[in-house]
Amino acid sequence: MLKTYQREITALSPQDSFLVMDRFRDTFDYPIHFHPELELNYIHNGRGMQRTVGFSIEEIDDHELVLVGSNVYHGWKMHNCTKSVHEVTIQFHNDLFTENLLRRSIMKPFREMMERSVHGILFDKNESRKIASRITRVSKIEGFDYFLEMFSILYDLSLTKNQRLLSVSQMSRDDFDNSDKVKLFYNFIQENYANKITLDQVSSLLNMSKVSFNRFIKKSTERTFVEYLNDVRIENASRMLAEETFGVSEIAYKCGFYNIANFNRVFKKAKGCTPSQYRKEFYKLTRIQ
Repeated sequence: MLKTYQREITALSPQDSFLVMDRFRDTFDYPIHFHPELELNYIHNGRGMQRTVGFSIEEIDDHELVLVGSNVYHGWKMHNCTKSVHEVTIQFHNDLFTENLLRRSIMKPFREMMERSVHGILFDKNESRKIASRITRVSKIEGFDYFLEMFSILYDLSLTKNQRLLSVSQMSRDDFDNSDKVKLFYNFIQENYANKITLDQVSSLLNMSKVSFNRFIKKSTERTFVEYLNDVRIENASRMLAEETFGVSEIAYKCGFYNIANFNRVFKKAKGCTPSQYRKEFYKLTRIQ
């Protein structure tokens, strides 16, 4: 590992089901951290804040809702935000819902959301706005009603559309669930992104013409084949820049970029900074003082 991350000891006791913290804050100054508990973060009035989840660093809009999985690096800082921010943080144990419960058919959307949370999930803005009033009221509920409402909120979120994984390049959730070709393409790219991959090679793998394949990928990913492949490569390069001590050129090669100038150009377009700047920024964010 390139650096050490801060393990947070949360206030969630073994007897608690959920811990809800509802507060207005003028500043966020806690370093990037992780903990085994899962965390649902609602932010209002936070335009200009900077969010780090896994190896994704983004400036956020006025309103967002994010689910962070167990032991995923995460944190928010004020960055370019000058307003008082309303934050609701909800934490719960990673073993709160047993395997026997999660295997039930009705729990499939919930189970899949829990599995995806290891990448960090950003919920659709319109969907999160619909559920925001319930999130801001939950701290005022007591007893078993509090538990039921929290579970209901999480289950309802698992059914929402347009969830975006923050720290990995993703397919459309619906297309992935319903298409063997999407799964085949996804798995092939994940296993071979470091190698040279051609359009002819992948379209042949899926037994499609290049024209049909291009339409298929655009519909499934909202990106061209080259854009999607570059996204996967850049995501893995970001992880290596944050976690490994390899030089930038070696990381570029390990992630399928054989021209350093092209790697720098594609990386800057995706992340808004050069690979070297990204490594420095991530180190600055996660360094324990």
